[in-house]
This record gives sequence, structure tokens and C-alpha cells, in this order.
Amino acid sequence: MNYLKYLNQIRTQTTRGSGTLRRLFVIVSSALLLTLPLGNAGIVQASPVPSGAGAKEERQHMLGHDQRIILIDAGHGGIDGGTSYGTILEKDITLAISRRLFLLLRSDGFDAILNRTGDYAPSDENRWLRSSSRHLRDLAQRKELAETLPANVVVSVHINWAASPSKHGPLVLYRQEGRSFLLARSIQDQLNHLYDVKETPRQGKPFYLLNKITATTVIVEAGFVSSPSDREKLCSPQGQEEIAEAIANGIAGYLMEV
Repeated sequence: MNYLKYLNQIRTQTTRGSGTLRRLFVIVSSALLLTLPLGNAGIVQASPVPSGAGAKEERQHMLGHDQRIILIDAGHGGIDGGTSYGTILEKDITLAISRRLFLLLRSDGFDAILNRTGDYAPSDENRWLRSSSRHLRDLAQRKELAETLPANVVVSVHINWAASPSKHGPLVLYRQEGRSFLLARSIQDQLNHLYDVKETPRQGKPFYLLNKITATTVIVEAGFVSSPSDREKLCSPQGQEEIAEAIANGIAGYLMEV
């Protein structure tokens, strides 16, 4: 998909008064700018074509990059800090990992979109759902973006917490549907290798995003902030990059499988 063309289409539609599309244009525009380097004069320039482009194009054709949109859902944000350990907040870790995941996928030619590029809650942008619950408005806005794009794959990034510091490792949640399970298993395998554990993905029955989004969706609990060993990985730039790379490899593995 040509993103500049896609953005132009959205820009045209926003003149018709759709609040959802206006917000979508802002989110997609912000996400796209993350992939474009700035020149010395502050002008956006096109990224150079990497070496070995022929091999990469062949792989991209196999994966169907031009037909699949991957939405990365950075969990929590704004007033919703998520779980925590001292001054360490889940919302900051999920954003850091999600930004790295977004850049990895885009650099490999995927049509990836990041739904939160800063510290704010998606519920702040929700003007269509009348609910007194900020949490529900937040979840509904994330779901609305996935449906409006429309996304083919949705990966929601979160961080776990447990009362016992010995509880550690990644966990991927899926809904009772074949493609969701295959995606969860592929990402779980990659994260297991990174953390040197043997966890299996689990069905996440009560989770709103798994139940409401029609696209293939999983929730990635990238580790336990309550675990000293996990926390070291979750909070370091190198660890965040490794986690993002494992998730990206899991997504690519799933797309190769289906």
C-alpha cells in the first residue's frame, strides 16, 4: 500500500465532517513520520533503498505486504498508567517497545501503524461513544481504529505484574479462533527463545479487544515488571529492542504460515 496515497484519500474524506477519520488521519500521519528521516534543513526526505533490495522485495511479495495492515496497539497511556513498579509505569514501557516494533516492521516493508505515538489516552479522542467509563471509551477507540483502517493484524502490547517476584516470562493471549492462535503461538515461540522459557499462549476470554476486533488480534504481555530479571529487560533500550524484534519475527512467521 502507498501510504502517501492512502493519507491523501483520508484527507479528502475528512472534509466531509467525519470526526473518526479526522482522528485517524492525525494518528496515521504521526505514525508515518516516524519512518521518515529529517534532513539538515528539517525537510522530510525519502529513505534510501537498502542493499539487497531484490531479495527483500521477493520476501515482501511472499508475505503480501501490500495487502495487510498491521496495527500496533501501545497499551494504556495518559491518565491510565497501567501496572507499575515504583516509578516505572507500564504505559511508558509499552510505548517504547511499540515504537521500536513499528520501526522494525516498517523497515522490513510492512504496512504498520502505531496507534499511540506519545503519552496520551486514546479515550481523549473518543467523541462517538457516550459512556461514563473512561476505560471503556479507551478500549472502544482502539477497536474503532482497527475497524476503520481496516487492520488485518492487531498486536496489543502490555506488561504483566504478579505478587510474587519469582513469576516471570512473556505471555501471549489469543481468542478462540484459528488465526489468532497461530499468531499468538508464533510470537510466543520467539519470546520464549528470548527469555529462555517454555510458556504456551493462553486464551484471553474476558478481554475487550480480543472479543470486539474482527481482525486477527493478540495481546502480548511482554514480561513481568514485578520480576527483577524481566524488569531489567523491559526497562533497558537493548532489552526493549530485543523484545520488539522477537514480536516482529513472530508476526512475520505467522504471515509466512498463513
